[in-house]
Amino acid sequence: MKDTTRLVRVGLPEPPEKVAAGDPIHPGPIFASAYATPGDPSESAYTYARFHNPTWDELEHALGALEGGIVRIFPSGMAAVMAVFAAVLHPGDTIVLPSDCYYTTRILTREFLASFGITARLAATADNAQGKLLEGANLLWLETPSNPTMDICNIRLLSDAAHRAGALVAVDNTTPTALGQKPLSLGADISVASDTKSLTGHSDLLLGHVAVSDPELNAKIDRWRTLSGSVVGPMEAWLAMRSLATLPLRLEKQSNNAQGIAEFLESHKVVRSVNYPGLKSHPAHALAREQMRYFGPVVSFDLVHRSTAERFLKASNLLVEATSFGGIVSSAERRARWGHDAVSEGFIRLSAGCEDLEDLLADLDQALTASGAN
Repeated sequence: MKDTTRLVRVGLPEPPEKVAAGDPIHPGPIFASAYATPGDPSESAYTYARFHNPTWDELEHALGALEGGIVRIFPSGMAAVMAVFAAVLHPGDTIVLPSDCYYTTRILTREFLASFGITARLAATADNAQGKLLEGANLLWLETPSNPTMDICNIRLLSDAAHRAGALVAVDNTTPTALGQKPLSLGADISVASDTKSLTGHSDLLLGHVAVSDPELNAKIDRWRTLSGSVVGPMEAWLAMRSLATLPLRLEKQSNNAQGIAEFLESHKVVRSVNYPGLKSHPAHALAREQMRYFGPVVSFDLVHRSTAERFLKASNLLVEATSFGGIVSSAERRARWGHDAVSEGFIRLSAGCEDLEDLLADLDQALTASGAN
């Protein structure tokens, strides 16, 4: 079964079980904090809500089929990140991670992992620079494309190198989603994503997940979730399942819009540079084509000054100024306002939504003109 068909049918009864006459086509979420558990608890499929939930199971099954592995869901992307760290790393261990990865991952490493005696080595995503830091490492953390600079690394090459060095490999796959890129099939041990972004795609949920191939590793991640209480509400899980059905439609439209926007910006005289793996001018375009099915919704570009970027955002009629990405509504922000990324003051991260491309390009053109950059 193709990914698109599988996603459309998430949560539906499968043959030989059929929907009875009068039953709803889409079953609703299961709300329960406790389940009837007579006798030996091991004989009950469900016992207590911190351990398991039928609605979680449906979502995890769907995501597992998409990822090609075993999935556990979490209440946010950072909860999923922390679950991997807690399951894999121990005092005295070393993690190699991108110096340009999502800034909260870097903060978590610096402020919390370090306090437990875990050493971090950082190198850029571009040119597979992390591969030079693998000796004695326990975990290699990749993010490709990197957020927000859209740099690319070779997952298979780095995974092979990390395994030779005795390290596990985790990939933050948030930007492309498992529909756009499959880290486990490229040699990674762990795929992590903030499903708050493109996967659920409506800017109304916090959610994350971890996918692995190894059942023993999954058991460790599941154990962390159970003991820490880092669990998802059934309503959120059900809403995520509902959103999955439109993921192929949304991601294709967003990626096509992002491609058109990137090409437009690249040809615009007031834009200093554009970062998008779908552009032939991107230094890792050929690699991106090999390991990505979709190039994703995120385009970043540079304007000459902070004031230029701020005037551009104010002049736009279609871009919502917001710090997330992957939603059906196009958004953008001047990324340097947070102070965590090594980008210029005029650097903008734009997330292409599902609007008509012609309308988006017209709005971008007038907003760039209004910014006074030319």
